[in-house]
Amino acid sequence: MSYIDWLVLVFTLAFIVIYGIWKTRGSRNIEGFLKGDNSDAWWRICLSIMATQASAITFLSTPGQAYEDGMRFLQFYFGLPLAMVIISVTFIPIFYKLKVYTAYEFLESRFDLKTRSLAAFLFLVQRGLSTGISIYAPAIILSSIMGWNINLTIMFIGTVVIIYTVSGGTKAVSVTQTQQMAVMMGGMILAGIMIVYMLPQDVSFTDAVQVAGHMGKMNLVNFSFDWNDRYNVWSGVTAGLFLFMSYFGTDQSQVGRYLSGTSIAESRIGVLFNGLLKIPMQVLILFIGVLVFVFYQFVQPPVFFNQVEKAKLENSVYAGNLKTLEKEHDQVFQEKSAGIKVLLQGIHQEDETTIVAARENLNAIKEKEKNVRSRVVSLLEKADPAAEAKDTDYVFISFVMKYMPVGLVGLLVAVVLSASMSSSASAFNALASTTLVDIYKRTFNRIASETHYLNMSRVFTIFWGLLAVFFATLASRMENLIQAVNILGSIFYGTILGIFVVAFYFKYIKAQAVFWAALLTQTLVILIYWKSEIGFLWLNPIGCLLVIFFGLIFQFLFGKKEGLKSVAN
Repeated sequence: MSYIDWLVLVFTLAFIVIYGIWKTRGSRNIEGFLKGDNSDAWWRICLSIMATQASAITFLSTPGQAYEDGMRFLQFYFGLPLAMVIISVTFIPIFYKLKVYTAYEFLESRFDLKTRSLAAFLFLVQRGLSTGISIYAPAIILSSIMGWNINLTIMFIGTVVIIYTVSGGTKAVSVTQTQQMAVMMGGMILAGIMIVYMLPQDVSFTDAVQVAGHMGKMNLVNFSFDWNDRYNVWSGVTAGLFLFMSYFGTDQSQVGRYLSGTSIAESRIGVLFNGLLKIPMQVLILFIGVLVFVFYQFVQPPVFFNQVEKAKLENSVYAGNLKTLEKEHDQVFQEKSAGIKVLLQGIHQEDETTIVAARENLNAIKEKEKNVRSRVVSLLEKADPAAEAKDTDYVFISFVMKYMPVGLVGLLVAVVLSASMSSSASAFNALASTTLVDIYKRTFNRIASETHYLNMSRVFTIFWGLLAVFFATLASRMENLIQAVNILGSIFYGTILGIFVVAFYFKYIKAQAVFWAALLTQTLVILIYWKSEIGFLWLNPIGCLLVIFFGLIFQFLFGKKEGLKSVAN
């Protein structure tokens, strides 16, 4: 990066952190530290919710996902608006009525302490692990750009987030996320404009969209049903609904965002606006990935986007094999360039016969390109069995570093780091809140001063921050990072949601039944994921429905047993 890029990056991040610390300094009680004194308006709640969900993984992996697989990932979010309506009607009024600090407090009033503790424990495991992945994502960039050791980079990012989260708690998280969202969306919009500007002069924006469509990248909707397909309308509307109900309704990192509202109305409006704005935001980010794909139809892409791993291969005994494959890759690109010209000619002349023929030719060339890339991956694995063989997460950032103008590079790196900071801060705050309120204060130390609990909140924030940093050092073996986070969530969210659904809607089911139903369900969901090829989104409704099903069975058995005992007595 140039000095100007470094200046933009450092100034942007320093301003956000310093402003957040200054604006929220001096939290003196738990109410302020964990709920921000209930001072947030709806628009800040909305931005905070969106910033919490939009981690660095969103801006690293999502464009790469679109580059490789088109825009069908958008269907993942189709259940979100309905989930926001259900949460606004059902969850928020109950949480406000009980004046809870965390979502899991409600479960004790409905069931018992062990059920509350179980749900809190499942959340802590899931969120602690996924936060580590969220920190690892931007560390890839910094370690590649600066040549830093990746573990030291992870520690640096984690430390910065811990500092301002410990300083101001929930209020610091909300305040900084407002600036972070402005940086994130402003940077991505500028990136999209620049990509269109960098296309060849004879290729218009409309041409770019049509090229993407004919090459299968504008695949927004797929109505075909397949259990093993991760992204289609049915998995998004049904399985996605369960995931988002669980994430926004029972995950403390999100619940904590709207519990800080000035009123029920403000919290509801903030949640509903998130449902309205999240899908357009994802469309923008995915479409930028599609534009990068179109750009690389006219400009030679690298044979492998992870330049660090490629450099290792260039210095190995397989360097000659790599050069041969790169020459073959160049030849395939020349064929593709000629095919793209024919496709554009057909589009301009509205000649359907030419378009169909060009599309079939390009599909055949695409298979050749895949074949070359797969052989490069095989070389990587031969040279180093521990090599990171999947380069999807590097597509966007490698494009930014090579082609974006001075100044915008620094801003886009700031976008990724801001996203990491926003989601990690929410997670640290939520993990600390849950540990303090649901575990420490409830089970280990029920009577202590306000100052003691405030200090312990800060201790738990540091503890979870350090643990997330440790998990981040283990994240490099994950597949595409955005899928890894969603898979991890899906394994646990269904069970947690099932407990809450039973609590809200199945008054017949009591504490003992739901507790054992949740334990059995969590075990089965892990086995299903491990032993089957089912799309991970379906784990959410499976987990939720199994808790209800087993809860009904166990309640019948326990109720029958209690009835026999009463007869015997």
